[in-house]
Amino acid sequence: MAEPVFVGDVILTRKPHPCGGSQWAVIRTGADVKMRCLTCGRIVMLDLESFLRRRKAVLSHPEQQAAAADSGAGSV
Repeated sequence: MAEPVFVGDVILTRKPHPCGGSQWAVIRTGADVKMRCLTCGRIVMLDLESFLRRRKAVLSHPEQQAAAADSGAGSV
Protein backbone atom coordinates (compact mmCIF):
# COMPACT_ATOMS: atom_id res chain seq x y z
CA MET A 1 0.00 0.00 0.00
CA ALA A 2 1.21 3.51 -0.76
CA GLU A 3 2.26 5.94 1.93
CA PRO A 4 -0.74 8.05 3.07
CA VAL A 5 -1.10 11.66 1.93
CA PHE A 6 -1.77 14.45 4.45
CA VAL A 7 -2.64 18.13 4.07
CA GLY A 8 0.58 20.09 4.59
CA ASP A 9 2.89 17.43 3.14
CA VAL A 10 5.65 18.75 0.89
CA ILE A 11 6.27 16.34 -1.97
CA LEU A 12 8.76 15.98 -4.81
CA THR A 13 7.38 15.07 -8.26
CA ARG A 14 9.05 12.88 -10.87
CA LYS A 15 8.90 15.56 -13.57
CA PRO A 16 9.42 19.27 -12.92
CA HIS A 17 6.64 21.81 -13.44
CA PRO A 18 7.17 24.10 -16.50
CA CYS A 19 8.31 26.86 -14.08
CA GLY A 20 11.21 24.58 -13.07
CA GLY A 21 9.93 23.63 -9.60
CA SER A 22 9.55 20.04 -8.39
CA GLN A 23 8.33 20.72 -4.85
CA TRP A 24 4.61 20.90 -4.09
CA ALA A 25 2.55 21.46 -0.94
CA VAL A 26 -0.60 19.34 -0.54
CA ILE A 27 -3.55 21.60 0.26
CA ARG A 28 -6.48 19.13 -0.05
CA THR A 29 -6.86 15.35 0.01
CA GLY A 30 -9.64 12.91 -0.73
CA ALA A 31 -10.58 11.23 -4.00
CA ASP A 32 -8.61 14.07 -5.60
CA VAL A 33 -5.44 15.75 -4.35
CA LYS A 34 -4.97 19.50 -4.69
CA MET A 35 -1.41 20.79 -4.51
CA ARG A 36 0.39 24.13 -4.87
CA CYS A 37 3.74 24.57 -6.63
CA LEU A 38 6.20 26.04 -4.13
CA THR A 39 8.07 27.87 -6.91
CA CYS A 40 5.32 29.71 -8.82
CA GLY A 41 2.20 29.18 -6.66
CA ARG A 42 0.17 27.41 -9.37
CA ILE A 43 -2.56 25.12 -7.99
CA VAL A 44 -3.14 21.72 -9.65
CA MET A 45 -5.71 19.04 -8.86
CA LEU A 46 -5.06 15.38 -9.69
CA ASP A 47 -7.03 12.23 -9.01
CA LEU A 48 -5.42 10.14 -6.26
CA GLU A 49 -4.14 7.44 -8.62
CA SER A 50 -2.34 9.98 -10.86
CA PHE A 51 -0.95 11.78 -7.83
CA LEU A 52 0.53 8.59 -6.36
CA ARG A 53 2.07 7.69 -9.72
CA ARG A 54 3.65 11.15 -10.19
CA ARG A 55 4.93 11.54 -6.62
CA LYS A 56 8.61 10.71 -6.19
CA ALA A 57 9.13 11.37 -2.49
CA VAL A 58 7.57 13.01 0.57
CA LEU A 59 10.01 15.66 1.80
CA SER A 60 8.17 16.60 5.01
CA HIS A 61 5.01 15.81 6.97
CA PRO A 62 3.05 18.37 9.04
CA GLU A 63 3.68 16.28 12.21
CA GLN A 64 7.45 16.62 11.73
CA GLN A 65 7.15 20.39 11.37
CA ALA A 66 4.97 20.65 14.50
CA ALA A 67 7.35 18.43 16.52
CA ALA A 68 10.35 20.57 15.49
CA ALA A 69 8.52 23.74 16.53
CA ASP A 70 7.49 22.24 19.88
CA SER A 71 11.00 21.02 20.73
CA GLY A 72 12.47 24.46 20.02
CA ALA A 73 9.89 26.31 22.14
CA GLY A 74 10.87 24.59 25.40
CA SER A 75 14.57 25.46 25.19
CA VAL A 76 14.17 29.24 25.45
